[in-house]
Amino acid sequence: MRSNRARVALALMAVTIPLATAGCSSSSGSSSGAVTITYALWDQTQQAGYQQCANDFEAKNPNIKIKITQAAWNNYWQNLTTEMTAGDAPDVFTDHVAYYPQLVADHQLLDLSSYVSSANIDLSQYQPGLADLWVDQGKRYGLPKDWDTEGLVYNSAMLKAAGVDPSTLDSLTWNPTDGGTFEKLIAELTVDDNGNNGLSPKFDKNHVKVYGFVPTYDDGAQGQNGWGDLAASNGFTFLPSNFSTSYDYNSTALSQTIDWFASLAKKGYAPPYSKSSSLGVQTVLDSGQGAITITGSFDVASYTGATAKQKYDFAELPIGPDGRKTFINDLSDAIWAGTKNPQQAWQWVQYLASPACQDVIASKGVVFPAITEASDKAEKARIAEGQDITPFVKEAEASGGTLTYPISQHEDQINTEVQSQLDSVWLGQSSAAAALSTAQTAVSGYMSQP
Repeated sequence: MRSNRARVALALMAVTIPLATAGCSSSSGSSSGAVTITYALWDQTQQAGYQQCANDFEAKNPNIKIKITQAAWNNYWQNLTTEMTAGDAPDVFTDHVAYYPQLVADHQLLDLSSYVSSANIDLSQYQPGLADLWVDQGKRYGLPKDWDTEGLVYNSAMLKAAGVDPSTLDSLTWNPTDGGTFEKLIAELTVDDNGNNGLSPKFDKNHVKVYGFVPTYDDGAQGQNGWGDLAASNGFTFLPSNFSTSYDYNSTALSQTIDWFASLAKKGYAPPYSKSSSLGVQTVLDSGQGAITITGSFDVASYTGATAKQKYDFAELPIGPDGRKTFINDLSDAIWAGTKNPQQAWQWVQYLASPACQDVIASKGVVFPAITEASDKAEKARIAEGQDITPFVKEAEASGGTLTYPISQHEDQINTEVQSQLDSVWLGQSSAAAALSTAQTAVSGYMSQP
C-alpha cells in the first residue's frame, strides 16, 4: 500500500512515545451534546469513501460525530508521534503492521479483545490470515481494513513494439543465476540510443534510451515492491513467525536475489541507483524511459487514471525456484489508548470493519477491502473503471502464493540499518553477502534489546 499509501521506505518514528496522561484526548463534546471522534488516515484517494462511511455512521449514531484528518504518508507518522507525545492524538487512526508492535510496547493502543468478543465479530469474513496479524501476546489491536498484493506493471506500447505477447507475461520465470525468462524480457525491452536492445551484441549499456526494468531501490528492510517478493520466490523467509527475534538477513537465498537485482543496472537493463532514486520509479516510466516495474494493487489507479502519462497494463509476478510469491499486506484502524471516549471510538472502528463501510470503500474502486465479499465487489468496480487488477486477485487467491509483512519490534531501526547496507550494494560498494552480514549483526543487536 504505497504511493499515496507509500511503503517504499518506512518513515521513522523518531522518539519513544510516553503514554499520554488520562483525560488528554482529541475527543470532545459538541454544542449539540454529540461526542466528536477524530479519525486520521494518510490516503487522500480513500478519503471520500471514508467520508461517506462517516456520513452513514452519523446518520445511524446521531450522538457521535466523525472528524476526518488526512496527512500524506511522509508526514503521517511523524504527526502521530508528535500528537501522542502532546497527549492530543486522534481517537482512531489507520495503522500499519510495521508500526503497531512499537505502539503496543509504548502502551499507545487500546486492546480490542473484549470489544470484539462482546460484539461477536466474525473474523472468518476477512481475507484469510489477515485477522491474525493484529494479535500480539493474545491481545487484539485491530480488525482487517483492506489488503494488497504486488504485480508487474508494464508499458503496453513498448511490449507491442518489441513484438511481445502480453499473455506470456503471467508465465515468466525467474531465478538468481540467469534471471530466467523475466531477465530475457527485461533485456529485450531495454533499448540503447542506436535502437539496439539488450539481447543484441551491439547493445551499448552506457547509452541507454529505455530501461527494461525500473527497480524500487529505496524499499526498506522488506523489499515489498520488488526484491522481497523475488527473494521469497527463491526460498527466503524473513522471520520464522511474527514477533520472532530471529531475522535471517544472512540467508544465501536473499543475497543471491539482491546481487541479481543489482546486476540489472550493471548490465544497463535498469537505471543506476543515483538516477532512479532521485527521479522516482513512476516518473521514469511516465517519461518513457522505462518499460516494467513491480508495483502494488494500491497503485493501480495511478497508472490507469486520467493523469497517467503512458498506457499501462498489469501481469502477475514471475515464477521463482520456490514458486510465485507476493507480499499480501493489511491495514487496520487502531484506537489510541488516550482517548476519552473509548466506547464511541470502538463503535466507529466496528463500523469501519463492517460490510456497511467496506462495501462503500469497494464501490470507490481504489483498494480491496478486507471482507471477502466486499473485496469481490471492489474487483468488479475496478474492472468497470478500466483497471486490470485480475493479476493481483489471482495472486491473492493462489495457494501458498502470499507472504505477510514481517512483524517485530524495532522496525524503525531495522529498516534504517538494512536500507543503509543495501544502498552500498546498489552503489556497487559492497557485495550483497557482505552488506547483509553487517545488517544481520546490527539487527540481531536490536532484537536482543527489550
